Amino acid sequence: MTDVRVQEGDSSSAIAPTPSAGPVPSGDPTAGRPSTVAHWSTPPAQPPGPPILGTPPAPPAPKRRRLVVLLFILTCLTAFLSGFSAPDGDIHQAWINGLMYAGAVMTILLTHELGHYIQARRYGVEASYPYFLPFLPPIGTLGAVIVMRQRIPDRKALYDIGISGPLAGLVPALICSAIGIRRADVAPIVSDQGGLYLGEPLLLQWLSHLFHGPLPEDHTLWIGPLGMAGWVGLFVTALNLMPIGQLDGGHVLYALIRRRAHVVATALLVGAIATVLALGMWHWVLMLTLLTWMGPRHPPTGNDYVALGWFRIILGWLTLAFVIIGFTPVPLSFEP
Repeated sequence: MTDVRVQEGDSSSAIAPTPSAGPVPSGDPTAGRPSTVAHWSTPPAQPPGPPILGTPPAPPAPKRRRLVVLLFILTCLTAFLSGFSAPDGDIHQAWINGLMYAGAVMTILLTHELGHYIQARRYGVEASYPYFLPFLPPIGTLGAVIVMRQRIPDRKALYDIGISGPLAGLVPALICSAIGIRRADVAPIVSDQGGLYLGEPLLLQWLSHLFHGPLPEDHTLWIGPLGMAGWVGLFVTALNLMPIGQLDGGHVLYALIRRRAHVVATALLVGAIATVLALGMWHWVLMLTLLTWMGPRHPPTGNDYVALGWFRIILGWLTLAFVIIGFTPVPLSFEP
């Protein structure tokens, strides 16, 4: 899964008292005392010229750079092995499929992480390079993680950093999904022939109906490596937009409703655990364990009272709603 982790910093007040400016009457009993008024709405005047958005973070240590490169190469390899297959056993076609799947899925993940990283640099937040997470076939990766080593300066910065990854990654994911489904073969499901079947989120059902119409009974789509990469991208994006803790959705939700997000995230996590236990959906145990370990609460920003504006608020809620059309509770099923 893709994730932006924010290490919790000092929880003291975001705006410290500043010395009073200018001379004061000698009879004023407050003369010489520091002002304790924090002006939230009227920032100090800025000199003319382009805005200063922060200094770039320090480069990572050589050991960390080597780890980043190693994980990236390993993830490329496991993604290639995940796509290395051909129905008729054609080795040449298997190589093409492996390279196509690896290239597409790594493009989706890299675009997602660059969305986070570029916005972090824009706001002067020190962020690591993405640590890609290799995994076994048939998916080949669990996404990537970026670690931000300092407190996010304000609510708007948290929003922009959190939402930019999913929106950026959705572009190549949607393109790959549309091309894969457009080129997909409609084939009958052979009862005595096993295989891997993907869960169908609403968005892919709509694309299937758009390009192929209603499928005949006992038929399915063979979407190929590009479609598979698009499916992975949509699923990872929807998973990360769950509004819990320090997932991307948790960042966006906290930016939208601030500390009230703690109640929502806790309720969602408890509800998810109860659902998994009640329905026996044990494939979600690892994910829920990680979310419980991370905790549903989100650390505060340096200033939680910066206005977002109506456009960010609408876009934020629409982005969180993507979970409804992009998530599937049973992502993979194997038929022996």
